[in-house]
Amino acid sequence: MQYVVELRSLADRVEMAEGVTMPRLGVGTYKSREGYEVEHEVSWALEIGYRGVDTAAMYENEDGVGRAIRSSGIPREELFVATKVWNSDQGYASTHAAFRASLRKLALDYVDLYLVHWPIPSLMEDTWRAMQEIRESGAARAIGVCNFLPHHLERLLSFADVPPAVDQVEFHPGLQQRQLMWFLHDRGIVQQAWAPVMRGRVFGIPTLVEIGERHGKTPAQVSIRWILQKGITTIPKSVHRERLAENADVFDFELSDEEMAAIDDLDRAERLGPHPDRYGGR
Repeated sequence: MQYVVELRSLADRVEMAEGVTMPRLGVGTYKSREGYEVEHEVSWALEIGYRGVDTAAMYENEDGVGRAIRSSGIPREELFVATKVWNSDQGYASTHAAFRASLRKLALDYVDLYLVHWPIPSLMEDTWRAMQEIRESGAARAIGVCNFLPHHLERLLSFADVPPAVDQVEFHPGLQQRQLMWFLHDRGIVQQAWAPVMRGRVFGIPTLVEIGERHGKTPAQVSIRWILQKGITTIPKSVHRERLAENADVFDFELSDEEMAAIDDLDRAERLGPHPDRYGGR
């Protein structure tokens, strides 16, 4: 089964669990350096038409993201800004403190989405209690998680008063995590893909090259389009304006069922990042 969705433009949004909508295609800022680099990336992205921006305390670039947002002149309500609590800040009081620090660095009155960066089971209940209170205060319009596998989510859902709206996970042609994808779909949790172009490795995959040539597109554009046609949101990043524009130019073609299936067959359970059970813990 394919999650075929109608895709029109960068303005496309998906409704999350709390009734908040988020862009299907946003821009990520992982490893974008604080200062000139991240400010220009976000400024260019907003000029191109992106309206979703993803950052994190761990990226150490929230100040620059905030400056770019403020200098854009775009009304705050048109933007979707997400950030995350880092592992060392998880826990009840420390999550509250970390959120206040992120909000201060961003110089925003609120964020649209606040995420738990990795699962740490021993701190999960206290962290989520703080997350729910942050949401209730209105300082975060929605809350979610990153890198949670089904067993992490089952535990979280067993005590959560508010379920996570989003699970941001590594997802690309080489790592498709189908069990997780179906788990999220069945529970109405929006899946968001990080590393959607495999940190550039898609350019070396013949299947993606061949499909791209048929459509006059790059392997990166094919991978992003494949993710979006599955109904999954994503946040590709680049510090180059031309690549940001290229990543956004995926709304004027459609992959056939045969092409979607060919990309599905590329799954090799190939992680580029750490395994959540080893990084965060069971």
